[in-house]
Amino acid sequence: MKMKTMHHRLARCTPAWMALLLAACGGGGGGGSSPADEPPVAAARACTLEAFADVQLEQATIKAVTPVEAGTYNPPGTMQQLADLPAFCRIEAVATPTSQSEIHFELWVPEGEAWNGKLVTTGNGGYSPALSYGDMAYAMRQGYAVMGGDTGHQTEDMLWGVTYPERIVDWGSRSIHAITVAGKALLEAKRGQAAQRAYYLGCSTGGHQGFAEAQRYPEDFDGIIAGAPGNNRTALNIEFMWRFRANRPQNDNLTQYLTPQKLRLITERAVAACDALDGVTDGVINDPRACTSAHFDVTSLQCTGAEAPDCLTADQVRAAQLIYQGPRNPRTGEQLYPGWPVGSEAGWSSYMGAGEPVRADFWRYWVFEDPHWNWWTFDFDRDVSYARAKISPLVDQTSTDLSAFKAAGGKLLVYHGWSDPVVSAFDSINYYEGVRTAQGSQEAVDAFYRLFLVPGMGHCSGGSGATTLRGDGTAVPVAPQRDLLAAMDRWVETGQAPDDFIASRVAGGQVTLTRPLCAYPKQAVYDGQGDPNDAASFRCE
Repeated sequence: MKMKTMHHRLARCTPAWMALLLAACGGGGGGGSSPADEPPVAAARACTLEAFADVQLEQATIKAVTPVEAGTYNPPGTMQQLADLPAFCRIEAVATPTSQSEIHFELWVPEGEAWNGKLVTTGNGGYSPALSYGDMAYAMRQGYAVMGGDTGHQTEDMLWGVTYPERIVDWGSRSIHAITVAGKALLEAKRGQAAQRAYYLGCSTGGHQGFAEAQRYPEDFDGIIAGAPGNNRTALNIEFMWRFRANRPQNDNLTQYLTPQKLRLITERAVAACDALDGVTDGVINDPRACTSAHFDVTSLQCTGAEAPDCLTADQVRAAQLIYQGPRNPRTGEQLYPGWPVGSEAGWSSYMGAGEPVRADFWRYWVFEDPHWNWWTFDFDRDVSYARAKISPLVDQTSTDLSAFKAAGGKLLVYHGWSDPVVSAFDSINYYEGVRTAQGSQEAVDAFYRLFLVPGMGHCSGGSGATTLRGDGTAVPVAPQRDLLAAMDRWVETGQAPDDFIASRVAGGQVTLTRPLCAYPKQAVYDGQGDPNDAASFRCE
């Protein structure tokens, strides 16, 4: 048994549980023990609130315990259909790590033999309090007990952080830890045994939360799956503001240079120019770094006469160049956040902002505490320093020291789409290389960390490439070679890293293309002879 699990167990035991543990250690007895003398395994509790009356949690309170029959559950207030789940016990609780905290969470515990003895905690998206029910259902279908929380707030706006800095810390750094500690204790109380393994699964803000766990709470999880992590949060929001301003005339909130149509034009031309660089024409740029200006330059699209649908004005070209470049300090030249890979342009419009920059409330309420704050006055030198000092310690997860997580036996699997227009894949590369430097060698980082860059993938999922990384039991098998969660479980249990992973493209319920998912810095290379739609025709090098 891991010491971290024993610590959490002892901290939450009732007298009856303590008696069982003392008996297990020989306490209260005379001579040696025999199999007949061994204490019985603690009985599972009924799925009722009354059955948990004697369970004492540190900094958490049980609110409801409800049995759910197999094939009947759909989350309240959503349109999601989760009717294929087994019977489970739904436990609702609130974690309160500080006097300002109020982190609502749910733990779903499969009944009977449906439980595989392990736990998966899921993350969130954006600044939303919504639980990731889809992720919870995905893990439960594989037999896991699952849980998720609202990150410590119950509304969609960002006013909940005003005058409540601990709530910002809960959202940015602490909530997953708080609910996982309480959830492990509840799971043990329900089933009469502790989870054998605990994993984390999340993307975007969920990826950010996974990085918080690896950096700040390294003993919570045996394995962390973090997709498209927004861990460099302050800098990411600087980029959203840079993108908004780059695409508009000064002090004009309404006029946009680059329309969605013009952004799609750029992507189409980029793909046409660079698709075949990897030896296969499949509508995907395999590695945007190879799509240099020698192959594609946005200036080549500038109109020679009047503006037309198939060309860009000088202002549109300049806007694109600034967005590719990414925000920089005008005084020092420091790159504040990476720019964007070629081939991601069609998605830029979703985070261009309408009448104000995306995540303006981050600056308005959390950084400057001024409801009348004007983004056109933002100074990419002075105000960056101010934000880094004030808000970054609460929400950024950028430490490259993962030595404690590695020492605890943790495994980290990060995936990121090359065509992601929300969180730059270059930022995940920069972080990985920082960890590699801190670890001292490729071999040292390979022992516990894999970064997968997915050609054609957008933000967390979707896109034109082989971007399906989860098994569904029909088109894509739930196996370590095809499913991220199964791959992580095998890595933790057997030490076999997910270097044999195959990503899929699924259309009409059928797999139409497969590719090896290669661990950075490797990438898939076509053998020049086999079926280009078959992963077997590629190797990682």
